[in-house]
Amino acid sequence: MSLSMIAPRFGPPDVLEPLDVTVPPPGPGEVTIDVRAVGVNMSDVLAIGGVLANPTLLPRHPVGYEVAGIIAAIGPDTQIASGGGETGDPVLAFRVVGGYAERLNVPAVDVYHKPDVLSFPEAANLLLPATTASKLLRVTEVKARDVVLVHGASGATGVSVLQQAAVLGARVIGTCSRENFALVKRFGGEPVTYGEGLEERVRELAPDGVHVALDCVGTDEALDVSFALVANRRRVMTTAAYPRALAEDMELMIGTYPAESERAARGRLIDMAAQGRLVVPIVQTYPLARAAEALNFLAQGHPGGGKLALIP
Repeated sequence: MSLSMIAPRFGPPDVLEPLDVTVPPPGPGEVTIDVRAVGVNMSDVLAIGGVLANPTLLPRHPVGYEVAGIIAAIGPDTQIASGGGETGDPVLAFRVVGGYAERLNVPAVDVYHKPDVLSFPEAANLLLPATTASKLLRVTEVKARDVVLVHGASGATGVSVLQQAAVLGARVIGTCSRENFALVKRFGGEPVTYGEGLEERVRELAPDGVHVALDCVGTDEALDVSFALVANRRRVMTTAAYPRALAEDMELMIGTYPAESERAARGRLIDMAAQGRLVVPIVQTYPLARAAEALNFLAQGHPGGGKLALIP
């Protein structure tokens, strides 16, 4: 039997309940993973709350999109996405369904060898923010010497944007609280505090203008300042301001399964991490059974510039 944390109904993270499940042998095209760490994301909070969820899966709605662990079994005539794959191999997987588990079967096309430089908690938190950041930069066509404003630069997606934009040769100004200035600077960004006067502070840092604005927080301030600073609204994109973004002429990150362009980016992002060019800060881990506590901590905005992981 394997422990999974499931949502029997929609609501706050506290609705999560443990469930013992039997994991069958993997079929063709599947891999069984013994989970060593689970990535914790705001999308998990939204799924439990019914925003990013499938009501037909109740009362056993699975939770969790990314994991890292050890291959326990591999289906007949099956290779993982990064090639090969044998029992005992350390791997990461994204996007999975029901990652809040001790063991699960996943499609082999979503499984990749784990870089040795990444711990299991780091590997389990790599791809969701990294592929989100990659899409933000790709859709808004960020290139060398662009000036990019990132709202929420100290969050998981923001930190990945900072690192990927640096590889592109872009200059990034990132909003954050003053206590996270060092984190933003560590990854090549120029920190600026949010709040009243933000537009003026950014203009002082970038008197020649801002080319792109990427919103990872979803506040009216973030969108208002972005529209005031960026002439081309197609180069303003948000991951969070869903109600307003639908009424604005701007790019919106839709939380669906990745298109082929995002799937193709995964290998490149894993290679960046293996080379030490894409770091995943981890601030705290929790036992799997305390998943609700971790999600409540995340939802209250307290991770402190890093990621959380669940440990089965």
